Amino acid sequence: MPKSIKFDRFNMETPALYRIRVQGSIDPTWMDLLGGMRIATDLSTGKETVTTLVGHLVDQAALSGVLKTLYDFRIPILSVENLDEKIEESFG
Repeated sequence: MPKSIKFDRFNMETPALYRIRVQGSIDPTWMDLLGGMRIATDLSTGKETVTTLVGHLVDQAALSGVLKTLYDFRIPILSVENLDEKIEESFG
């Protein structure tokens, strides 16, 4: 996985590592449809199925494309996180 890059200022064109959590399961073959993000589904007993997508996206237009794909397939989005931002907040 590429090393996190620290930017003086985050903007619409800044690449970043994102984690998106959605309700339900997503087939791993959808990776190309979702910007190359890794797909991991938690099928823990007694819990609702949640799928986590993690990957670097080149900019917020790419993020918007992933979110639109999820919307088009009517997959409920639970959360979207910029992991680079969290790393900088914790250790910056």
